[in-house]
Amino acid sequence: MRDTRESRLLLVLLIAIAFALITVDIRGGEDSPVDGARQGAATVFGPIESGVSAAVDPVGNAVSAIRDSGERHDRLAALEKENAALKTRLGSDDRSRSRLKQLDKMLKIAGQGQYGIKGAEVIAIGAAQGFSWTITVDVGANDGIKRDMTVLNGEGLVGRVTTVGPNTATVLLASDPDFTVGTRMESGDELGFASGQGDRPLRVELLNGKAEVKKGDRLVTFGSQADRPFVPGVPVGVVSRVDPSGGGLTRTLYVTPYVGFTKLDIVGVVVEAPKKDPRDTVLPPKPKPTPRPTVTVTVTPSAEAPVDGQNQQEQ
Repeated sequence: MRDTRESRLLLVLLIAIAFALITVDIRGGEDSPVDGARQGAATVFGPIESGVSAAVDPVGNAVSAIRDSGERHDRLAALEKENAALKTRLGSDDRSRSRLKQLDKMLKIAGQGQYGIKGAEVIAIGAAQGFSWTITVDVGANDGIKRDMTVLNGEGLVGRVTTVGPNTATVLLASDPDFTVGTRMESGDELGFASGQGDRPLRVELLNGKAEVKKGDRLVTFGSQADRPFVPGVPVGVVSRVDPSGGGLTRTLYVTPYVGFTKLDIVGVVVEAPKKDPRDTVLPPKPKPTPRPTVTVTVTPSAEAPVDGQNQQEQ
């Protein structure tokens, strides 16, 4: 219909009639004069409304399902995130407990040997420094670290500092083939030099070719002049094999180190040497030998064996 003056007047008239009917319907309540017309309209348009509703409901339900599915997905994602955070926290707690244990053992060694140490965390290993067995720690010149300082952990000798930056330092591990440290046998004065062999036991050349050494004997660092690069008394390892003495000037030993060089985490750089050589006091207690049960076998004569008297009578 075209927008003319007559059409606008008709629209206003229809609106006025609609308002009038609404007013009459509200005031009439249940006896409203338009109630019959409303019921008639419901009779005519009800089936159409139901059909439209039946057609629209699946769409509405689908939209609702999608919305609910999205909410469930968001909730599932939130739970998964919470679980991941919980696992991370538990993992961190386990790691913290491990680190506390490492730190406690290292402080115990430092206390026994009277070493002044600067605690550090291993932040890198080897690759950046070529094929050498090295680690990088998170302390450097700003922390008082200098080249040729001894590095230890709660097990024993780790290595020595070779390069120092402002906030980091590189440590050459005792397992490196270029590493050499003076050693001393426990409860004796047999001296030698231990060299790294990668993932194999340390090789120790004793200066005394006739030294009495056996498997299970233990070694500590002998110490260097002015305590650089090695302070005395740091546990090195346990003798695992002794080459036969060939009458040479030296004797070769193979020593399993106390330190596991592939699983280093918390270490300490010795920034202050002990005033007195701790000798063997830093070594861990010797393991007690496991007692072997003694089996006693008692032989009893068989019941069927004849006695001497019976043998004589039978003869």
